[in-house]
Amino acid sequence: MAPTRRPSDGLLARVNFPLYAVDMLTSRHILVAGGGGSSKTGVANGFEIYELYHNGSHFCAEEVLRHETGANVVMNFAVRNSDRRSYLCAGQEAHCQMYFVQPRIEAEDDRKPAPVERPHENGVRQRAAGHSGVEALPNGHNRHAGGNSNSSSSKPTTTADILKQFQRLRFDIQAADVVQTDFLSSAEPLQRVVRISGNGRLMATGGTDGQLRVWSFPQMKLSAELAAHTKEIDDVDFSPDCKYVVSISKDAQGIVWDLSTGKQHHKLQWQTPEGSKYLFKRCRYGTVEAHKDNYRLFTITNPLGKVGKQRGYLQQWDCASGQLRTAVPIDESLSSLAVRDDGRFVAIGTMFSGSVSMYIAFSLQRVLHIPHAHSMFVTGLQFLPITNEEGPPISSDTEAAVLSISVDNKVCIHSLPQRRTIPAWLAIVFMIVMIFVVFVFCSYIGI
Repeated sequence: MAPTRRPSDGLLARVNFPLYAVDMLTSRHILVAGGGGSSKTGVANGFEIYELYHNGSHFCAEEVLRHETGANVVMNFAVRNSDRRSYLCAGQEAHCQMYFVQPRIEAEDDRKPAPVERPHENGVRQRAAGHSGVEALPNGHNRHAGGNSNSSSSKPTTTADILKQFQRLRFDIQAADVVQTDFLSSAEPLQRVVRISGNGRLMATGGTDGQLRVWSFPQMKLSAELAAHTKEIDDVDFSPDCKYVVSISKDAQGIVWDLSTGKQHHKLQWQTPEGSKYLFKRCRYGTVEAHKDNYRLFTITNPLGKVGKQRGYLQQWDCASGQLRTAVPIDESLSSLAVRDDGRFVAIGTMFSGSVSMYIAFSLQRVLHIPHAHSMFVTGLQFLPITNEEGPPISSDTEAAVLSISVDNKVCIHSLPQRRTIPAWLAIVFMIVMIFVVFVFCSYIGI
C-alpha cells in the first residue's frame, strides 16, 4: 500500500485568487499563476513567486513577489531560463504574452518593508508583510520548531536564520512581446496551453481553434501551423530530444508530430474498456535515466460523459511505435499530470476528490497517495527539480516532492520519504551469520 501524507506535508501558502498553473522559476523558487478573470468580482489576476526551503523537518515557503496582470487571467504559462534572465510566456485569452524575469541579489533596501501599492496592468507589487493577501504558512508549524532561537546551537531555527545561509534573490518582471496564438472565429478564441522545447529554440501553443502552432523562440515567429485537431487542444509537450511534439484534444485524438517534416508520426491508439469513449486530458514526456534520447510518454485519460463505474487511466506509451505499454486505472477522473526531470517519478491529480498520487515511472507502481489534498480539483502539479541546471536543488530528507495547486487558492507540497535500505554493516553481519550457519549445518550432516 502506498504511504499517506506525512504530518510535515500539506499547505505551503494560500493566495487570494484561484490557481491554474505552476512551475519552478529556479531550483528553489516557485511560480504560480491564475486569477478571477475579467469580471468585476475584486479577485485579482496574476503571478506569485515564492522562495522554497527545507528547515530540517519540513518544507516552508516565503513570498518574494506578486505581479498582477489587470483584467487578464493567466490560465497557462511556460518558463525558459537563460544565462542572465528567464523568459515567461503566459496565456492571456487568445494571446501569449512574454515577460522578462530578471533575477538580482537582494540589496539592503529590499529588506525594508515596502509600501503597499495599487495594482495596475503589467505592474509589479512588492508587498509588505501584513498587507499581502497571502498567508505566511510554514506548513502549519511554528517557525521556531527547530529549537529555541536564543539557543547557542549553530543549527538555524528561524526563517531568517535559514534564509541567511544563501544569497536571497529578488525578481524584476517586464512585459515584452505579445502574439495572438488562437483564432477561433465561431466563438471566443482562447490559448489553452503553451510549452517551450528543452533546447529553448521552439515554442508550441494550442487552443480552441484546434491548430497546433510552432514558434521560433524567443523571437516568437510562427514557423509551422498544423491543422492538428477538429476540436480544442487540451495539452501539448515536446519530446526530450526536441524531435517531436505531442498534442491531445477534445476530439479524443492524441497525435505525435515530427517537427522536421510537420507531419504525423503516429497516433496514440488503445482498446478502451467496453468500447467506451475516452478523452485524453494531459500528456508529458519523461526521460529514462536522465537521457534525452531515451524517453517515455505519459498521458491521463478520462471517460466521456456519465459512464457509471468506469475509471480514468494513467498510461505509459512506447515512443517508437505509439503502442500503449501499460496503464493503471484510477477510481475517478483525472485533472493534472507531472513527470520529474530525471524521469523517475510521475504524479497525478484528481478531478473530484482533489487527491494527489505519486508513481514510479517505469512500473506505474503507486508509492504515495494523498487523499483530499485540495477541496476542489487539482489544476497543476510540479516536481521539485533534482538537476543542477538552475542552481543546487533543495536539500531535504525526502526521495521526491511534488507541488500541487487548485482553484481552492492553495499551494501544497507532498513528499515521498526515503525508502530505507539495509545498512551496509548490517548486510555484512547478516552474511557472516549465514556463512557460519551454513558451515555448522554442513559439518552436522558430514559434508
